[in-house]
Amino acid sequence: MIPYLLLALAIVFEVVATSMLKLAEGFTKPWPSLVVVLGYGLAIWLLAVVLKLGVPVGVAYAIWAAFGIALVAAVGVVFFSEHVTMTMVSGLGLIVAGVVVLELGRATS
Repeated sequence: MIPYLLLALAIVFEVVATSMLKLAEGFTKPWPSLVVVLGYGLAIWLLAVVLKLGVPVGVAYAIWAAFGIALVAAVGVVFFSEHVTMTMVSGLGLIVAGVVVLELGRATS
């Protein structure tokens, strides 16, 4: 359970860092730029810890990617007023469903 909590924390750091990229304006704004660098650094470090704890790299990265994509899309809509369509929401749902299927496949092997 601990590896997946650490993975969730890694995803949060990655989402915060990615979201701050917009505010960093090409790394011309110092504070958002610092958050980007620290966020990505912590995210990658936590991902490395998760892998060391035994989560398979394919599963960890699939979870990281799927939830990262979904959360960054949500941040874009909520905080940056980005447009979203039902087609886009369906695509995000399919990505998350794919990760669930990967995890189920790992559990039965």
